[in-house]
Amino acid sequence: MNIRQKKILRYPLIAALALVLLAFAKLAFFPSTVAPNYLTATAERRDIQDTVLASGTIKAFKQVSVGAQASGQIKSLKVALGDQVKKGQLVAEIDSLTQENALKTAEAELEDTRAQLRAKEATLKQSELAYQRQQQMLAQDASSRENYETAEATLNTTRADIAALKAQIDKGKISVDTARVTLGYTKITAPIDGTVVAIVAQEGQTVNANQSTPTIIKVARMDTVTIKAQISEADVTRVYTGQQVYFTILGEPDKRYTTTLRSIEPAPDSILQDDTSTTSTTSTTSSSTSTAIYYNGLLDVPNPDGKLRISMTTQVYIVLAEAHNAVVVPSTALGERDADGRYTVRVINAQGKGIATARKVRIGINTNANVQITEGLNAGERVVIGNSNGVDTAATNTRRGPPPMM
Repeated sequence: MNIRQKKILRYPLIAALALVLLAFAKLAFFPSTVAPNYLTATAERRDIQDTVLASGTIKAFKQVSVGAQASGQIKSLKVALGDQVKKGQLVAEIDSLTQENALKTAEAELEDTRAQLRAKEATLKQSELAYQRQQQMLAQDASSRENYETAEATLNTTRADIAALKAQIDKGKISVDTARVTLGYTKITAPIDGTVVAIVAQEGQTVNANQSTPTIIKVARMDTVTIKAQISEADVTRVYTGQQVYFTILGEPDKRYTTTLRSIEPAPDSILQDDTSTTSTTSTTSSSTSTAIYYNGLLDVPNPDGKLRISMTTQVYIVLAEAHNAVVVPSTALGERDADGRYTVRVINAQGKGIATARKVRIGINTNANVQITEGLNAGERVVIGNSNGVDTAATNTRRGPPPMM
């Protein structure tokens, strides 16, 4: 290759190298502006609810521990676990020999006192006749005053004995009634209609009612159940009796049970603890103050099919507010709030050119996940909730205040 040909090839190489250097300089010193790639959401019409979430436990609407008021050996149990019982139905029997003997003894003592009374009443007639004779004889000076006074004292004593025996008869009647009632205690009956949910004592077991009332079975009314929901102290000020409530159970997470809030207990369960001790330490105080406080909300729900059982765990949702067919967008679309209560959102141009413009809107329900737009935005419009190239938007990085009063 001659010198001329070499020169001809050198010029294109120099030109190409110059173009590469110019391109590098442009990228390094004159970068082009990258249009933001927005993350958007479409305003939709749908229902929205603001709820308080609480963990609950199912309790029986009414539960009674059926105990024994008589001491002795359990002779027989008439029910099994899960049986349905009616009020007054016999559920257990205690060996009644001791109570039967006590009743017979009380009846015999009462009959003995009545026999003594009859004997005294016969003596009374004799004493009255003797007193009358002495009275007549004294009037005729045929007897001494001493004999008269003795007859009078005997009459009064007999009358007093009769009064005492009548009082003993009344006392004996009470003893007989008490023994009869105690004998009745050996036959244990159901105090309410319900389901046998626990059998505490077994046949052949000896119970002693003199020390404490022993429990034989537990009967619960399960056609209606009560949910005890633990409401946080941060939420309890927002709930009230009569609010709509729905809950789910672990076995059927997709099924909602609806009811209303019956009541809210005025104090947490910790009030039941013994707080009479006056000694405390700094660690104990700090520990107690850091413990979460929950108030029990009570709600009742029918349970005709018996699916809801005692001690089941529930997720309870107390509805604070709701709106139907509302315009809803994600809460992350909200920007700064003005003094008049309006918020800033950024809306994508309807022509789809990717241009976001600021707009003022008013909101209603805000669940911190979604928000109801009551003014300033229509269903179908797209709002900015962020962007994918790391450039912050004015609508997402401003600290929001609480929503305005509705």
